[in-house]
Amino acid sequence: MQIVFKQVYLSNLYHGMASDKKHRFPPEVIKKYVKVVNVLKNARSVEDLYPFHSLNYKKLSGDLAGIESVRVNDKYRLEFRTEQSGEEFIVTVCNILELSNHYQ
Repeated sequence: MQIVFKQVYLSNLYHGMASDKKHRFPPEVIKKYVKVVNVLKNARSVEDLYPFHSLNYKKLSGDLAGIESVRVNDKYRLEFRTEQSGEEFIVTVCNILELSNHYQ
């Protein structure tokens, strides 16, 4: 799948250039984020994510309809959108979200 980042800070996190003080994450979260993005990048389709139970892949509903998510770790999730362009899937990484803040 082709990866596109919706926000500059998400691309910077992936490429190891995180300097934004607003979007600081612990080093272990950044390392796991890069691994998860690489899993998305290497998948040929969304169905390739199903065997990775630790990712906890979900299609979100309600206000977040159209967005999918996977777990980065037990405290963070990665939200993204997928679309098919011909034979290729494009993943747009939308957000990395701390779950405890989201559900309060």
